Amino acid sequence: MKQAAFTFPADFLWGGSVSANQLEGAYLEDGKGLSIQDVMPNGIMTPPTAEPTDDNMKLIGIDFYHRYKDDIKLLAEMGFKVFRTSIAWSRIFPKGDELEPNEKGLQFYDDLFDECRKYDIEPLVTISHYETPLHLSREYDGWINRKMVGFYERYVRTIFARYKDKVKYWLTFNEINSILEHPFISGGISTPKEQLTKQELYQAVHHEFVASALAVKIGHEMNPNFKIGCMVIAMPIYPLTPDPDDVIRMMEADHQNTFFADVHVRGHYPGYMKRYLKESGITIHFEPGDEEILTHTVDFISFSYYQSSCETADPAKQIKGEGNLIGGVPNPYLKASDWGWQIDPQGLRYIMNAFYDRYQKPLFIVENGLGALDDLITYANGEKTVEDDYRIDYLKQHLIQVAEAMQDGVELMGYATWGCIDLVSATTAQLKKRYGFIYVDRHDDGSGTLERYRKKSFYWYKDVIQSNGGSLFE
Repeated sequence: MKQAAFTFPADFLWGGSVSANQLEGAYLEDGKGLSIQDVMPNGIMTPPTAEPTDDNMKLIGIDFYHRYKDDIKLLAEMGFKVFRTSIAWSRIFPKGDELEPNEKGLQFYDDLFDECRKYDIEPLVTISHYETPLHLSREYDGWINRKMVGFYERYVRTIFARYKDKVKYWLTFNEINSILEHPFISGGISTPKEQLTKQELYQAVHHEFVASALAVKIGHEMNPNFKIGCMVIAMPIYPLTPDPDDVIRMMEADHQNTFFADVHVRGHYPGYMKRYLKESGITIHFEPGDEEILTHTVDFISFSYYQSSCETADPAKQIKGEGNLIGGVPNPYLKASDWGWQIDPQGLRYIMNAFYDRYQKPLFIVENGLGALDDLITYANGEKTVEDDYRIDYLKQHLIQVAEAMQDGVELMGYATWGCIDLVSATTAQLKKRYGFIYVDRHDDGSGTLERYRKKSFYWYKDVIQSNGGSLFE
């Protein structure tokens, strides 16, 4: 059956997303300090190294630091309305606990945002995207330490004051709910996960909540036009069977995710979480004033969406899905990507409805995409490209479900695909796991020219944007 045509709003923000640590490179240039990513050569599943090592692809990334003007021009060619990137905290405060910022780091982002503005592209800036300064991780054990709130506040005040006339849209923490599974990359916590107590972990979560709400408060005071959102991993969870035990297990697992958005949007800890903390013997220490700070709630909810998962109460069936960032059992009805991420376009419609029904706040999809093995081919005329029909199909099917959700009444600000230009994967630290519309000639052995080539999907997405989504239904 042919899909009914749908017109996206005239001000819909089409674009793409990246993070500083995955594409900038220049890891020690212009006064930048080390971040946790500089000692993570193998991604999130492997312990960090003592010092940066040559096999860490992120040290060079795709050299965006030196090539950003050309790259932004390519994004503008596609018609981008929004470009989500992050500020590398350790470019601004190299160790994280200094009193004064690094001017050269500040200037780089001035130049980057100016370049975006030149093409009428709105920067959407993540304040902390998996790149805590390494010194803060090793000296203070990251967000376990209450002092992190003060360091983050100083950083936030610095960048808000500097870019208040260039950046309107901000996100406080990337995929904040990932801290429960990945405390080092998400919370800069250097204590190994197996040695962490639940008390320490949830206290770290609380510190991030306070810091995030403080950023909202400060931002709204500095510029009332700021739109500041939270950012969570959206992973709809289905019961593996209709067994009520599976349904309750699903509900409890879902609570571990909705908890993060609930606090950001409602400004207090929900009842189900108070029960969980009590039964787990966890007592969250609130400093005086914390309850009031948490009432400074976000303007919108942004999220990444890649897959759904299932839950079951049957121990024999509790097999963790390959590639899952936050747990879950594979769905027997779904196919998976090359990296084991289950593909579920309808799950996107489902989670959009769930979020909007729950919060009645605008949503923003800031990550969605397919990591795949791409082959660069050369046509007879010498032109090089990637015929990535699989990526086009993936994005089209998801965008059709986005349109369905919007027809359901969901308010959506924009859609930004993940890794709009090839970059180093966060989970595996590989470049061969490619997401972009633009192919970057760099490979996991370090070889390559760093040249950029437009993929087939580049022109497809250009048409989607130009037609404001109309081409999806042709």
